[in-house]
Amino acid sequence: MSSNDTPDATVEPASPARATPDGGKGASAPERKCILTGAHGERAQLIRLALGPDGAVWPDLGARLPGRGAWISPDRAALETAIAKGRLKGALARAFKEAATVPDDLAQRIADGLERRALDRLGLEHRAGHLIFGSEKLIEWARAGRLYLVLHATDAADDGVGKLEQALRSGARNTESEPAEAIRLPAGRDALSRALGRENIVHSGVTDGKAAARIATEVARWAAFIGKTEHASDDRDMPGRRNDEGRE
Repeated sequence: MSSNDTPDATVEPASPARATPDGGKGASAPERKCILTGAHGERAQLIRLALGPDGAVWPDLGARLPGRGAWISPDRAALETAIAKGRLKGALARAFKEAATVPDDLAQRIADGLERRALDRLGLEHRAGHLIFGSEKLIEWARAGRLYLVLHATDAADDGVGKLEQALRSGARNTESEPAEAIRLPAGRDALSRALGRENIVHSGVTDGKAAARIATEVARWAAFIGKTEHASDDRDMPGRRNDEGRE
């Protein structure tokens, strides 16, 4: 049995104006309940656990595996605490109506799977022609209000981030719309470059609303799980930065 963490391409935004972190489904999207906290959330925001034929629990990040599933909030620290105290086992037994084996590395499997899904999604959208790169081009498109989402590597320099944010605000004024969201990815330029098959990718812009919604959904869940949910201007826990972005 595998965790089936193939990116889900069915997320649609509510309108073509701007992508939303929940994929744009809004109040009509079905909700699920976290078995640990009781918190409710949309399927795309939570993490599904599936029971394998061997009685072991697997992360089903695409929510596609057959059988009964159990949902948890994307919070690695809370999950590890629940595993250590035995609360996850009890919650799973109630959800599955039978005992379940929890792998010692469940949290790491989830983190790795969420990272893979998010980076794979970026690669797919790049191959579909929905991403642009290069500081000058990004600023030009941002000022014209043509970007739906801007992504920065975690080691992006503050000045480069600031210039793009200023261009986004200018574009919003020019088009009388809300500025496109700009977020730091929980990955550095090296991982981002490998995912996109290009060199030294630090910033990227998403030019399609539906693509932006799909990317935002995957990135938001990954960032939430590892505790790295940050907007572009949030500089907490950032490693040292170089000022060479845009030189691809």
